[in-house]
Amino acid sequence: MNNTALNSKAKPSWAGDDLLSRFVNLLIQTKPIYGVMKSQARRVLIKTAEKNGIQWRENYEALEASAAKQALTTIANPKIVYPDYYQVPFHAYDEGNLCWPAAFEAESATQAMALRIWPQEDLTWQAAQARLRTSFHDVLAEHGPPSVRDILDIGCSVGISTRTIHDYYEKTQNHSVRTVGLDLSPYMLAVAKVQDEEGAIAQWIHTKAEDTGLSGASFDLITLQFVIHELPRHITQAIFREAHRLLRPGGCLAIVDNNPQSEVIQNLPPVLFTLMKSTEPWSDDYYTFNVEAALQESGLEHVVTIMSDPRHRTLISRKPSSS
Repeated sequence: MNNTALNSKAKPSWAGDDLLSRFVNLLIQTKPIYGVMKSQARRVLIKTAEKNGIQWRENYEALEASAAKQALTTIANPKIVYPDYYQVPFHAYDEGNLCWPAAFEAESATQAMALRIWPQEDLTWQAAQARLRTSFHDVLAEHGPPSVRDILDIGCSVGISTRTIHDYYEKTQNHSVRTVGLDLSPYMLAVAKVQDEEGAIAQWIHTKAEDTGLSGASFDLITLQFVIHELPRHITQAIFREAHRLLRPGGCLAIVDNNPQSEVIQNLPPVLFTLMKSTEPWSDDYYTFNVEAALQESGLEHVVTIMSDPRHRTLISRKPSSS
């Protein structure tokens, strides 16, 4: 089943090998121009967030004063060797996600992200965030596994996606749920652990998503929420194969991410798509990547692709019961 009732244009003109894309990439590769872009992208993000009631600087200061730095020593896996793709600058941070500023600002940036989806509506950031998460959960309710006891949230960052998916299934099922958050940044995980004040999440695991070391056939649901646009496609393909191994027969992999066929994304003003590409090094790879085909190549059955909001799509795939 494929419910891709989307734009006929496969991708934005500013992504891939189009002339416009090559021009933007040339600008980004010019260091003085890139420096200005990165600074401007960050300035726009913070200004927009604070204008809409998100306490960016206050949130940063609160986390800096929290127990997150102490939590780092217990959560970091000393055996991790960071792959090259994870050590490139992105999100306007030279160290990518491997630094405290990225971890201390991730929640504020996530709150601001939802506001960009419905710019014509007068929504608070809380209402926009709730609508964003609900749009994903609604697709899962219709096309996901009928019973979920064990969830793995891959690329969990500071745990917003992990806690919301956990809460959703705890409220909608008649049994308890074990949820695990996994990320390659110990800084993000340290913040996630501190923010999980009630200890609702069973584990926060610092490891590579493409080689988790977790037991096979141990999860009913695996989620990748706003993750794969930040990855080169060969890593995404490896994660799909690992998800196939980790899922129980009949279990599902659920992905929500930027929609290459979204008219909103395709028609971003030049300033905005240039700023976005300057902070997302794998954009061209993602927007030209056939995710459905890659899922099927990994052994997963593609169930549905749905435009879950004006900017994002949700894809559900299932591990065959005979696997």
